[in-house]
Amino acid sequence: MDIKLDAIDRKILKILQENARTPIKEIAKEVFLSSPAVSNRIEKLEHSGILTGYHAQMNTLLFGYNIKAFINLEVQPYQKEEFYPFIQSIPNVIECNCVTGEYAMLIEVVFQTTQQLDHFINELQHFGQTQTQIVFSTSVEHRQVPIQL
Repeated sequence: MDIKLDAIDRKILKILQENARTPIKEIAKEVFLSSPAVSNRIEKLEHSGILTGYHAQMNTLLFGYNIKAFINLEVQPYQKEEFYPFIQSIPNVIECNCVTGEYAMLIEVVFQTTQQLDHFINELQHFGQTQTQIVFSTSVEHRQVPIQL
């Protein structure tokens, strides 16, 4: 897909990454276009697949999720048909990536207790060997994709 972004599209994306709730009217002022023109550009960015969603960032600690961990999982290719529906059904899984290296999957999870985490890891071991790292602190949260203006 050959997508051409001009400076205005890039500026709109940058504004939306900083705050997806920025009013169209405010974005229009920033990029010197009318509100309908900005709405049209945002719609095109959505339809082209560049803009894929809008998300609220939550403080998981306030919901009692005191344990954040990354789990490496060894999954064989023939297991993926069973694994993908399973992992998508677990609400504590924040993200799951198929990766290179010794392990096939890198899974980010949040749990309220280590007992819940331990139970989940036991379920994962149906698919293969795991390696788990519990997070003590996060120095860089999920952040914006750099966009050259």
